[in-house]
Amino acid sequence: MAGVLTLIADQQRRYPTTSEYGGEKLVGNLHARRQKTQTQTLRIIGGRYRGRKLNFAAVDGLRPTGDRIRETLFNWLAPELPGARCLDLFAGSGALGLEALSRGAGEVLMCERDKQAAACIADSLKVLGDSQGQLRPGDSLSFLQQSPEPFDIVFLDPPFSADLWQAVIDALGPWLAADALVYIESQTDTAYCVPASWQLHRDKRAGKVRYCLYRVASAERIL
Repeated sequence: MAGVLTLIADQQRRYPTTSEYGGEKLVGNLHARRQKTQTQTLRIIGGRYRGRKLNFAAVDGLRPTGDRIRETLFNWLAPELPGARCLDLFAGSGALGLEALSRGAGEVLMCERDKQAAACIADSLKVLGDSQGQLRPGDSLSFLQQSPEPFDIVFLDPPFSADLWQAVIDALGPWLAADALVYIESQTDTAYCVPASWQLHRDKRAGKVRYCLYRVASAERIL
């Protein structure tokens, strides 16, 4: 046994960067196993990428929207989604943004501040080869302080522990196109206030999760 360990150590010293040799290959396999434990898998449930499995980062607090909720949400959005400009402010696993791409969104911009989660989303976009999807690494509230661009659909599903719903709602106005739709996912006991122009369009609960869809009325519709 000591002889085998000595041989492996000798190979690692002689071939430190070439994975085809024994010692480094063992290190590479170990690294791969570690990487595998740091990711989980989500499945696209509808559209042209239906059934595709993609990795997302196993980051504390990252909670992908469940399949049943996603199916309900995208049934709600079905008449509006084709060609729409979508903004996913807390992309996390990418479940909502990637599902929107699969179902015909014209453009999806995904914001994510966690580096591991953002890297996995970037990998998923490469795997899909979809140029309509874009990743914006960084903080969502900082992003909303920039010059606004109008979006037709906005996904707002922040980490529940961060309590960012109200801060984002308050900053979101200039980013909303006329008759935009805003999806909000939260705990059932989360309190937030939306502007008077946001009309509740759909509202459901699944266990301890509440998920709502608001339509932002244009000035003409308010009058």
